[in-house]
Amino acid sequence: MRKNLGQIEPLGVGLFLIFFSFLFFIFIFVIKSPLIVFTLICGVLIGLITLVNVDLALIILIFSMMLSPEIPLGNLTERAVVVRVDDLLLLTMFFFWLAKIAINKEMGLLRKTPLNSLIITYIIVYAISTIWGIVGKKVSLFSGIFYLLKYIEYYMIYFMTANSVHTHKQAKRLIIAMLVVCFITCVYANFTLAKYGRATAPFERGGEANTLGGYLVLMFALVLGSLIHKGVSRNKFFLGILAALIVFTLLNTLSRGSFLGFIMMFLVFIIFSKKKKLFLMGVLLISLVAVPLILPQKVIMRIQSTFIPGREYEKGQTQLPIDDSAAARLIGFQRVFEMWKKQPLLGYGATGVGFTDMHYALVLGEAGIVGFFLFIWTIFTIFKLGFKMLKQLTADWGKGLVVGYLAGLAGLLTHSISANTFIIIRIMEPFWLLTAVVMMLPRFSEAPGPGLSGIVISGENE
Repeated sequence: MRKNLGQIEPLGVGLFLIFFSFLFFIFIFVIKSPLIVFTLICGVLIGLITLVNVDLALIILIFSMMLSPEIPLGNLTERAVVVRVDDLLLLTMFFFWLAKIAINKEMGLLRKTPLNSLIITYIIVYAISTIWGIVGKKVSLFSGIFYLLKYIEYYMIYFMTANSVHTHKQAKRLIIAMLVVCFITCVYANFTLAKYGRATAPFERGGEANTLGGYLVLMFALVLGSLIHKGVSRNKFFLGILAALIVFTLLNTLSRGSFLGFIMMFLVFIIFSKKKKLFLMGVLLISLVAVPLILPQKVIMRIQSTFIPGREYEKGQTQLPIDDSAAARLIGFQRVFEMWKKQPLLGYGATGVGFTDMHYALVLGEAGIVGFFLFIWTIFTIFKLGFKMLKQLTADWGKGLVVGYLAGLAGLLTHSISANTFIIIRIMEPFWLLTAVVMMLPRFSEAPGPGLSGIVISGENE
């Protein structure tokens, strides 16, 4: 049996709180920013909540993922140094969580999942390449360490969630919280149209429509999984409204990469889903025929602008009449590829190749062929595990979640062609939390309670 908080040694808790309070008040006197001080206070509160109830702390973190402001610190080699409120909340939460584990050793540090070894190896490779870049003076010490920690931050969420979620009821609460946050985000985004001309996520400086678009692709897949199957919410009316709101908001992002990601997500959802396949194919065919008639003019113009000559992309004898944005991505990929050929094994480390708006090029340049292989192998492993779950799960709740997750991942992989999707905090925080929940599905053994659809794995229970 696991110990609860009341059984933890009081002296250990007391000494830990005294030590942390000492460090906290030092930060208060050193840091002058009221926002940072307020965030640290909130961080301590969420840390204390973590000691008592990790589920509640995770729900608070979910709300902070999309609804917290940025704290800009400056610019480093074309990469803005931005700390978000949820960064600090997550770090303090993670610190308290580790302290709780240290005090209560029966909890265990890392719950075993099929992705643990891949994630840890990937982190080690990135750390080695970044340290090597710092030693070779190709990466600045501060920028390299800062971004390396940012990358690791996403996996903190994965490990904490995987360690904390033990029942389908816990998982459902987290997913429902994500849906509520998505609804709030969409409502807010549409109120920013007049300011930015495009829908953007809350508290983004200057607007990041592509970031919001990637997030919405993932969330729509999650909603669609609940609509087609008996999902986390039985409220079909809410899910239908949310689905329509997501589509409307996504169109207003005017993000072409997100449009491609959405199409890929929907196609993969049709392939994986065994329910209402003909209905979904009919929706897709009708949408394709009706697109010129139903899409807003600004969306059509945005898509057409991709192939209107702006900057001519030229490679050898090939010239492509594409706009500046698309040309910049191709030029960026070409630049990183030329750099990579000089250090192909481990790359240049975090920030070592500057900024490029294509995730595959970024991983190749920063972590080399070793890191790129680990990234692809992790994605392959996730899909492989997802296929296995779809064959084994007997309840709609689990199948709907897995199908939505896999389709959303396919959408994000497509989105990554035009963005650094897998290092964007507002996409990766919900993604890795969702990944942890999905990876835990085969281990839920609690019988379903009233009104809840359980998840049963044939021949496998803990």
